Amino acid sequence: MRCCSAQSCSGCPAAGVNRRQFLTGMGALAAAPALRGRANPQKEPGRQAPIRTALKVQPVLVYSISERREARSWRPWGGLLTEQDAAQEKERIGRELAEMARAADFPLQVLPLATAKDPDQAAAITKGSHDVPLMYAASGGGKILEVLAAPEKWGLMFVRHRSGPVYLWYEIAHPRFLRKTVDEYGQPGMTVEDVVVDSHAEVLWRLRGLYGLKNALGKRIVAVGGPSGWGAGGKQAPERARQVWKLGIQTVTYPDLGERIQRARQNDALVKRCHAEAEKYLKQKGVSLETSKQFVLNAFVLTEIFRDLLDEARTDAITVNQCMGTIMPISETTACLPLSILNDEGYMAFCESDFVVIPSGILLHYISGKPVFLNDPTYPHDGAVTLAHCTAPRKMDGRQPEPVRILTHFESDYGAAPKVEMRKGQRVTNLVPDFAVRKWAGFEGEIVDNPFLHICRSQIDVTIKGNTNKLLEEMRGFHWMTCYGSYLRETGYALKKLGVDWLNVSA
Repeated sequence: MRCCSAQSCSGCPAAGVNRRQFLTGMGALAAAPALRGRANPQKEPGRQAPIRTALKVQPVLVYSISERREARSWRPWGGLLTEQDAAQEKERIGRELAEMARAADFPLQVLPLATAKDPDQAAAITKGSHDVPLMYAASGGGKILEVLAAPEKWGLMFVRHRSGPVYLWYEIAHPRFLRKTVDEYGQPGMTVEDVVVDSHAEVLWRLRGLYGLKNALGKRIVAVGGPSGWGAGGKQAPERARQVWKLGIQTVTYPDLGERIQRARQNDALVKRCHAEAEKYLKQKGVSLETSKQFVLNAFVLTEIFRDLLDEARTDAITVNQCMGTIMPISETTACLPLSILNDEGYMAFCESDFVVIPSGILLHYISGKPVFLNDPTYPHDGAVTLAHCTAPRKMDGRQPEPVRILTHFESDYGAAPKVEMRKGQRVTNLVPDFAVRKWAGFEGEIVDNPFLHICRSQIDVTIKGNTNKLLEEMRGFHWMTCYGSYLRETGYALKKLGVDWLNVSA
């Protein structure tokens, strides 16, 4: 068993807070006052690191040892017949959990294996601060499992068929635990997707989905210019984001931002350092400058101010409203390049302050462990769709920067915006959130081209792995979210925990 490494997680100390406490504390931030202009651009505080809070899993072996009764049925199904059998099973579980933890590519903390032979022992275990009770249901009564599967936890059940001694609940997990001996499902918080047979790899992807959900719920985010939502359907998006996702949205006004920019420009040391960073960026392999260098220099000053805002809010997420107009005369550049840079550094930085799509970006960022691309979709046709926006991360795989052309922002023909040449042949996950947070769609695709149309600068043509007509029929909302890799099953699993319906077009 292990916790996450220091390289991958800066939030492990918070992992001791249980999910209910976590949501209560973070959700209260929705009512927090706007950030004030407290930052002194002359000082160099330690920067807020990207936040990754480990998922805490409590494995529990549930079993009972039956005594022989002559001429009676005295033992249930299952291969744990003696305490020696149980001891061997504990060792087996320990080895399998250690192997699973080593395979995890996200912060995961697996607690020592506990055992529960009766409801009282289960109740004591439930009081722990873990997020997920992983129940090894070898035998024992259903009441034990019901206590362990407390509604404030995300319960998982593991049963054996061929991976070790067969478990009783391999037979009766569905009719007795999930359905309570009737036809209708009756176990709060758990469905057929929460029962895994034999495979810890199947457990692991579910845990990745829950890790993403844990880190998305209650996320604190800075909204420069305030929160918003695209179109008539998005008018209630900020409030829905607070209610469903428990987001703590903290507003920075544009007058405040303007004052910060003026103070920063008067700080010769800060400006010099930002300009040096800009020159370093432009000299990187694969970077082509096709706009005024001054726009890029100004963009690096704006990036530093955004970092100040993240420091003050003690968070790693930011969005910019009115980024196609209001910010330009104030910053004398566009927000496109600063948002791209912050995403490459492991933060979450979104344009347009569209809280219809931002929750999907936060969730997908944590599930994938990679930067995400908020984009405008076009009309899917002939099995393909074009996705574009004037800001995109370069490190779409989380490691290596893609080639980039630094151009103007398309609609304004002003500022500095990256045209990221994303990797052809790369599989991508695409999320299609709806306005009402009732039903999302998603599909897997493949990047086949980086066109240069008269649209937003970062452009990809993506083939649709699935039914294009079904996607057209089910499209809701507007903006989409894209990342490298395949994460549809984790996303759908997490959404169902929130009561959001899910359509996997690629299924």
